[in-house]
Amino acid sequence: MGSPEPDITDIRRARFLPRGGYLLALLVLLGALVLVFVSWYYARERELRAAEARFEAHTAEVVDRLYQHLVYYELVARGGTALFASMERPTPQQWADYVDSMNLRARFPEIKGLGYVGYVSSNRLDDLQIEWRESGYGQLNVRPHGMRPRYAPILYLEPRTAENVDAIGLDLLDDPEDEKALQATLDTGVARLGGPSGRRDGALVMLIPIYRGADHPRTAAAREQLLQGWVYLPFDMARYVNSSLGREYDTIGLRIYDARNDGRAIFATRSEPRPESLFHYRTTMEAYGRRWRVEFDSAPEAGAAPRLKGLENMLGLGIVASLLLYGLAWTLARTEDRATVIARRMTEDFRRSEQRFRSSMEYSAIGKALLDSEGRIVEANPALGRIVGRSLESLAGEPFDSLFEDEDASLRSGEEGETDANGIYRVTRHLRREGDLPRQAQLTYAPVQGGVGQDVTGLVQVEDVTERVRAQARVQALNRTLEARVVMRTRELSQANQELEAFAYSVSHDLRAPLRSIEGFSRILIERYESQLDEGGRDYLWRVRKAALRMGELIDAILQISRLGRAELRREQVDLSRMALEVVDELRADDPGRDLAVRIMPGLAAVGDATLLRNLLGNLLGNAWKFTRGREGAVIEFGAFDVPGGETEFYVRDNGAGFAQAYVDKLFRPFQRLHSQETFSGHGIGLASVRRIVERHGGRIRAEGREGEGAVFYFTLPEAGEPGTTPAE
Repeated sequence: MGSPEPDITDIRRARFLPRGGYLLALLVLLGALVLVFVSWYYARERELRAAEARFEAHTAEVVDRLYQHLVYYELVARGGTALFASMERPTPQQWADYVDSMNLRARFPEIKGLGYVGYVSSNRLDDLQIEWRESGYGQLNVRPHGMRPRYAPILYLEPRTAENVDAIGLDLLDDPEDEKALQATLDTGVARLGGPSGRRDGALVMLIPIYRGADHPRTAAAREQLLQGWVYLPFDMARYVNSSLGREYDTIGLRIYDARNDGRAIFATRSEPRPESLFHYRTTMEAYGRRWRVEFDSAPEAGAAPRLKGLENMLGLGIVASLLLYGLAWTLARTEDRATVIARRMTEDFRRSEQRFRSSMEYSAIGKALLDSEGRIVEANPALGRIVGRSLESLAGEPFDSLFEDEDASLRSGEEGETDANGIYRVTRHLRREGDLPRQAQLTYAPVQGGVGQDVTGLVQVEDVTERVRAQARVQALNRTLEARVVMRTRELSQANQELEAFAYSVSHDLRAPLRSIEGFSRILIERYESQLDEGGRDYLWRVRKAALRMGELIDAILQISRLGRAELRREQVDLSRMALEVVDELRADDPGRDLAVRIMPGLAAVGDATLLRNLLGNLLGNAWKFTRGREGAVIEFGAFDVPGGETEFYVRDNGAGFAQAYVDKLFRPFQRLHSQETFSGHGIGLASVRRIVERHGGRIRAEGREGEGAVFYFTLPEAGEPGTTPAE
């Protein structure tokens, strides 16, 4: 008895108790997740700072581009001051030609025009209006009306759009922002920005002073006396920003405020900061005497910091990797746990296996012995002692080969006998038993491993097969006797077939001579003595001749059946569809008056003897042709279908006279007919020939029919061999 089997409840409880491996796996998961989240957080903060720096650099570039565009406006306006430097005051036409040459609409679509603002005191305003009217420039209407010490009316403004024409005569000193800008240019002599003004729909203007014959005077009195006017350049703020930045400001929120005028907004792509923006930035811009506060809103997170999406993907991958790591650690812990349980089970299984082996050795009816590396018996079971007629104590330590008469070591080495792929070696040897008849034993050697420190290399099973060997010898002797009898019976059957064929040939040959005499003399009697015979005599002679002809045809039929049995099969690939078409063509040629439909399935083929298969189709299609004579709408079909087992069954169907199914067995017998000779002519051997041909090819044939409704013949032609071979019959 072995140790008791471990309680399965204890094993299950051990599996579900907290284990160090499972705790370690949980710690690995937590540590990996913490590491992943910390790494993701710092990488995200670093990317946010980098994205914010890129955004601020972008805003600085935007401010610089805005300022540079104002510089282009100043250069355009400076061109107008150069024109005034070359002449006292250009005429309106000269000014228009100059502006047209600059192509402002194409180059700077945001600029509304380029003009000249005059500077006159109140006592010279009437003189200016008279001079303007006498020069043919039209009526100069200075607006708004009223008495002021000084006026700064717009005198020129090209191109002459409707808006620019309406602006002629507008006094800029009436607008507070423009007045500040005019005074600033007068004091500094440099360009200044004026506006925006409600009258100009939010437009800004650039103003540059023009002095008579000199640069910017040093004293205020001189500047007041020499000031001729200003070059006037109005531009649209929204178009100015759009032209300066192109499409770039579409991705950011941009707002421009006038810092001097209570923070009034002069431009905004969006009136309020976007809550979805990732960054907000504010800066100031000093440009031509104006101080602007510029505020920026970045795109949402996906556009402002696109790399954050990649970090989120990396976070997801990190979490997945942490879970995989946890799964690996948990699997290792579970494997360790299961290994412990399996080790316990294997210990118990080994004990039970040892018990089963001992029991099989002890109680087996087949002799068994364990052999050491020198072929000596280490242990034997009682059955082996009974087979060799010795006690177990005397067998221990004995060479195993000493128990047999043939002590040739080559038998044990495997040079004789049978050895399989697993090293199992089988051999039959002569057993040595003192005072007993010679006996034979079947030995089976199998390599086995003994315990640690135990010299065991193989297990041999010994079975006394003396009676079995003797029975096999008797069976073999009986088989040899049966084979000799079969050969003798086959030879006798072959001789009998040859004698029958010779007899049939001899009978048919010997019968032809008297038939020829009967037919010949009957013909002579009719030809010579027909006038001397009455009607009855002539009828008798015609019946004799007809019977002789009928008997000749029957003799030919006997010879045909005999030849079918003697002909050698020559197998080849045969196109049955083409062969059936040829048979039908021959039938139509012999009977051209028939009106019937023939349907032949294309692609039908088989392996067989072409001549015999032609005979087969000729008989079946010929019968269908014959038995549909007189049928309205006659139809003949030849086709095939697959049957279970992967076999193809061919069929020939017609809707002719048919037959009673009860007489189907008579169809394939020679000279058996189901219809009278007067109704349908024939010899009764056609279907017998068909059956013989099908059976010679290894197939089978059957028939189905109903009287007056037609018949169908089914047959198979299994591919018993390759084309060109002849199977043994």
